[in-house]
Amino acid sequence: MTYPSVDPQPQFPQLETEVLAFWEKDDTFVASVEQRPRGTNGDNEYVFYDGPPFANGLPHYGHLLTGFVKDAVPRYQTMRGKRVERRFGWDCHGLPAEAEAERQLGISGRQAITDFGIDKFNEYCKVSVLQYTSDWERYVTRQARWVDFANDYKTLDTNYMESVMWAFKTLYDKGLIYMGFRVLPYSWALETPLSNTETRMDDAYKQVQDPALTVAFTLDDGDKILAWTTTPWTLPSNLALAVAPDVTYVRVRHEGSVYVLAEERLAAYERELEGAEVLGEIEGSALVGRAYQPLFPYFADQPNAFRILSGDFVTTADGTGVVHMAPGFGEDDQRVCRDNGIDLVVPVDSRGQFTSEVPDYEGTLVFDANPLIIRALKERGVVLRHETYDHAYPHCWRTGKPLIYKAVSSWFVDVTKIKARMVELNQSITWVPDHLRDGSFGKWLENARDWTISRNRFWGSPIPVWMSDDPNYPRTDVYGSVAELERDFGVTVTELHRPHVDDLVRPNPDDPTG
Repeated sequence: MTYPSVDPQPQFPQLETEVLAFWEKDDTFVASVEQRPRGTNGDNEYVFYDGPPFANGLPHYGHLLTGFVKDAVPRYQTMRGKRVERRFGWDCHGLPAEAEAERQLGISGRQAITDFGIDKFNEYCKVSVLQYTSDWERYVTRQARWVDFANDYKTLDTNYMESVMWAFKTLYDKGLIYMGFRVLPYSWALETPLSNTETRMDDAYKQVQDPALTVAFTLDDGDKILAWTTTPWTLPSNLALAVAPDVTYVRVRHEGSVYVLAEERLAAYERELEGAEVLGEIEGSALVGRAYQPLFPYFADQPNAFRILSGDFVTTADGTGVVHMAPGFGEDDQRVCRDNGIDLVVPVDSRGQFTSEVPDYEGTLVFDANPLIIRALKERGVVLRHETYDHAYPHCWRTGKPLIYKAVSSWFVDVTKIKARMVELNQSITWVPDHLRDGSFGKWLENARDWTISRNRFWGSPIPVWMSDDPNYPRTDVYGSVAELERDFGVTVTELHRPHVDDLVRPNPDDPTG
């Protein structure tokens, strides 16, 4: 075979065009697959499904960079003689699709979508989410990648959604799925919880300036224990305080009042407590169990509340060494209060606004309530310090709005059950560079947390669970296929999106009344 001579001054755009044209005419990629046998029971196959991008936006540098990596691995396996079918895919569900649909339709929020019509909204998502597929194909092809666009997969297809049902049920049957009521990162702009992974995405954290308060809580003997917070809006929901049991605290007298704070933090309050007389020391463990007066009356009758608790997360790195706890809005708060028999309260609705449980701020976005709450506390003379705190704070990756942490019902994958096994298997992976094994990835595995997988939204795969709404006859059925749905509900299922799945209702087999 004669090869053309190499041009000493090549025109690279022209070469690109010529090579791509040759590959297309020659069907080079198809030949690279078909000329290689599957082998016995597929043992000569290397299966590659491209991790799907969202097709409602154009590719960016990150997509292009990872695209080359995605091409190198299956190309290497092809060179080794493997049969490698490289199916491209499209991620069609979730918040990006909904956010873009809302933008194009000029609507915003759950109520607006409901008023518009869930069926019409989801149909719009279905159409709009694939508007850039031709652009993606052009970009990916010009990267010299070999992928199969003709047999692509889409996460909106019923057969794909059925595979999600199968995966959910498989995990559930293994005891790795549960429903919980836990404090999670919450997007009030989208009215849905997010996973902790979504708070670690690029640009998820932004530098912000928040109000920080040092507030005096009156103890049962009249002393005032000082707690520091950067979320004043959570103070109406305060149900406990936490101290470090092994930290030394001091009682100091200043202008007729006796304050309690960590000894190591006394110097940080030199301006506010100038000339204070140190009356004595007290260990944190001795403070545990002490009662104090509620700052606000809203939950004053809450059982077991308004006590000082021991907290393993309390430090003296900043603040006063005393942590205010609102268990409906903090992960550590929820855990410690639950262990001490204190039920949480969540007087904030899905839109991040106070409910009627806090009538003075009802209907106010929590961040907008900060100055109102601060003013009320200052008028009562319980604010020792009001400052501006500059720190990195998580924001919603789709809307750019600041998140809150809020207790919500959600479905979780019980990652902690399999964490030790994942850490063990990580040791058998050949990492390049190898320090990642025990470095950033290994540390991430060691600290892996349960994964919240449900979203309170509209356009996505449904959680395939039927639950009885009668507490007298509790029952939960989990479905792993369309056939199982059709068997129990007695209907032909052709669509798994809302609002179609909302209509799947049936009697409870355990209820004798039907």
